Amino acid sequence: MKVKVMMRRRKIVLLGLLAATPALGQEDRTGGDPLGSMQWPTLRKQYLGDAPVRFTDEVIVHTPPFADDAMNVPLQIDARRLAEVGGGIQRILVVVDRNPVREVLDFEPMRALPMLSFRIRLEQASPVRAMVQTRDGQWHVGGVMAQAAGGGCTVPGASRADGSWKTTLNQVQARIFGNVIDGSRRLRLRVMHPMDTGLVAGIPAFYIDRLELLDAGGELWWRVGLHEPVSENPLITFELPSEGPQEFRLRGQDNNGNRIESEVRS
Repeated sequence: MKVKVMMRRRKIVLLGLLAATPALGQEDRTGGDPLGSMQWPTLRKQYLGDAPVRFTDEVIVHTPPFADDAMNVPLQIDARRLAEVGGGIQRILVVVDRNPVREVLDFEPMRALPMLSFRIRLEQASPVRAMVQTRDGQWHVGGVMAQAAGGGCTVPGASRADGSWKTTLNQVQARIFGNVIDGSRRLRLRVMHPMDTGLVAGIPAFYIDRLELLDAGGELWWRVGLHEPVSENPLITFELPSEGPQEFRLRGQDNNGNRIESEVRS
């Protein structure tokens, strides 16, 4: 009787272990990705190489449960919880696993807070990730599964369809105002640009590829590299410390060499 009881207990323990273990080969296919994406191992190799990586809830990626407009999917990245980790944040790389162009944005906060909001194009439902590199070389990855109607990367934007982009190209609207929640200063800017993905027949890729904010002394406060999946006429919100200059200069260019210049004041 004791032997039968012991065998039964061992069987129960074994079944429990099997239930808690991923299906055979699953970890190999997804590289331990909590979102279960088959694309993750390739993404890691392409963008992070052999650098140490950890998945974490300290990198917050927020987007609506379902985005009706796949060409304008709101996205907020917040890595402030890592501001004091590993010597501070070096860069934030945003990618979409299943977009035809995966890389979305590369942000170097420098003197800004490691947080920004903007809109992206989604071709289909996909994991959206923020990969945050601290100065010690460690990568901290947060992500969310984004749902959308689809086709956001392969349809021309409104300004391309009606031709209005020609008269507004690279015009800048910018404003700095106080954030009553934490006392920081919020910089919201819009740069008029069609941000063509190159995936619409007859329309080559045409997008802003660099923006940076400088103070009057020429010191950089942040730098951001944009890619095709950023929505047309990019509207981006940055967070600045409560103390600092009241006047800045925005500069940048698109991939055709057209310059972007504007004064930014509180």
